[in-house]
Amino acid sequence: MSHFVPQLINLLATLILLLSFAMIAQRRIVSLINLFMIQGAALAAASFLLAYVTQHPDLYISGLLTLVLKVVFIPWMLHRVIRKLNVRWDVETLINIPTTMLVGIGLVIFAFSLALPISRLSDSVAGGALGIALACVMLSFMMMITRSKAIPQVIGFLSMENGLLFAATTVTSGMPMIVEFGIALDVLVGVLILGVFMFQIREKFDSLDIRKLETLKED
Repeated sequence: MSHFVPQLINLLATLILLLSFAMIAQRRIVSLINLFMIQGAALAAASFLLAYVTQHPDLYISGLLTLVLKVVFIPWMLHRVIRKLNVRWDVETLINIPTTMLVGIGLVIFAFSLALPISRLSDSVAGGALGIALACVMLSFMMMITRSKAIPQVIGFLSMENGLLFAATTVTSGMPMIVEFGIALDVLVGVLILGVFMFQIREKFDSLDIRKLETLKED
């Protein structure tokens, strides 16, 4: 089984990257949340596989935290928010989807070029997945830049955190558990605060377009 683990992790890494591409091209918020949920499940599966082959029990806890937060709690909360705000349909992008995909391909090529020297220094069974993890971070950051609505930007932030966690898990075989719990708590608190923020934007402007915040600037 351990001989197949690197191939399985690379397969999951490819799935995570494809989901990142799907998210930057997705115009429906409901589908965007579902894609994020699947990405979290793939990340949790990769953590469990690495825990099995490296015999690091901390990775089991990391995978469990990812499963509870990214697959169950956060998607449930986001679905509840969009039901209350009635914003589950199409979202606007600042640039069109074909251009976004072309820029995304360029970012992936750049990420692989940047990660190649570092991957050669890693002795992890999945060190080669660093390029994919870095590409996911860049794609998520681009999604935050190109979306004007608050909820897609929140999902972009969470997906970026997925990429960072995947990089730490595959290249270094996990972070210290105190860091894992700290990141999980920060993500949870951040999502709760952003949820309140979205309700306040909707109540003030009857829209989740954050560009309307510019009207608050002093003349």
